[in-house]
Amino acid sequence: MTMMKNNKDEQGIITSSYQKLFNAQICLLNFFGHILVFGCGLLIGITLTLFLNKISFQFQIQQFQNPFFPTPPITPNISNPSNIQNQTKIFIKEENFVITNNISSSNVLEDFLKIPSAMHDMNEKELFWRASLAPMIHKIPFKQTSKVAFMFLTKGPVLLAPLWEKFFKGNEGLFSIYIHPNPSFNETIYDQSSVFHGRRIPSKKVHWGENSMIEAERRLLANALLDFSNTRFVLLSESCIPLFNFSTIYNYLMNSKKTYVEAYDLASSVGRGRYSKKMMPLINISQWRKGSQWFQIDRYLALQVISDKSYFSIYKKHCNPPCYSDEHYLPTLVSIKFWKRNSNRTLTWVDWSKGGPHPAKFVRPHVTIDFLEKLRFGSTCEYNGKTTNVCYLFARKFTRHALGRLLRFAPKLMQFN
Repeated sequence: MTMMKNNKDEQGIITSSYQKLFNAQICLLNFFGHILVFGCGLLIGITLTLFLNKISFQFQIQQFQNPFFPTPPITPNISNPSNIQNQTKIFIKEENFVITNNISSSNVLEDFLKIPSAMHDMNEKELFWRASLAPMIHKIPFKQTSKVAFMFLTKGPVLLAPLWEKFFKGNEGLFSIYIHPNPSFNETIYDQSSVFHGRRIPSKKVHWGENSMIEAERRLLANALLDFSNTRFVLLSESCIPLFNFSTIYNYLMNSKKTYVEAYDLASSVGRGRYSKKMMPLINISQWRKGSQWFQIDRYLALQVISDKSYFSIYKKHCNPPCYSDEHYLPTLVSIKFWKRNSNRTLTWVDWSKGGPHPAKFVRPHVTIDFLEKLRFGSTCEYNGKTTNVCYLFARKFTRHALGRLLRFAPKLMQFN
């Protein structure tokens, strides 16, 4: 009996030992299981954090690079071009497009501000994206001279180039020139010393009265916007002439509080008669405007024009001859969206008194001192809230035959140089 009892006690002890060992193994397994689960959760958490941070960073970059963020107009503090030249810290040597920089900044800023060659290799999508970039901080961290971009929309050469050469002479650093000729045009007509040499941009064929006309205007604006120092933009034809010297025109444009896009409502077959109901609801007939294609605008409006897709696509679809988009697209767009900042007039004088689809041309006998004085001071308008008789800065259409008399009268009359 005693032996049996002892055997039972020993069996109980052994059973208890096995039970404790088993329980210890279970606890150890549970411990390692928790460690494994914790490790997996930690790994998943780190992975998700890195992924979300990457998405957030990319979103911020896209926001910063969004070309369609509106930018208020740059208001230059300019009184006299000669004084500005003394204050310039960044200036462009137009002949070979080199930026001379004497501000204490890194090469990154210098490279960013460098102006591409006029004849670059960007395609149109790249060009318009690059041109639409606009700083969100408007205070410039360096001294900069504001320039006027003179944009010539031509079939071939600038017909009155010798007159323009005299106009621009001595004002280097205050203007930029861009020429959009027919792609077949041979540019060797300009001497290397000419201000027009090397100023041709990548162009496409333009057909009178068709949408290719406003495409060319937008192309000129996009190329001119590549230079951050261009703050005023003037569209000219090969037959345009200046009516005043450079200093007068420069100050008139730079000090103006308005843009100059002619826009008016014309209730006739060549006005509202060109409107298509297919343009609704974006454009209704009461918003339809007509005006001269020869505009003078600031950088803010230029950015809005090249960034516009809605109105531009509507015109491409529904404004074809006898609807002429160059007479309606910009006047209508500006009147709908930017009318508060627009003067509703152009600074380019044209004679439509003879009627017809084209304005009057002027040849040698027309060019007299009295005629030029009439163009210069023969009108009344408003400038910065005051009445003035300086309403036109440019005029057209002057033929090559008029060049001799223009060179004879204009430099003295307009006080070139």
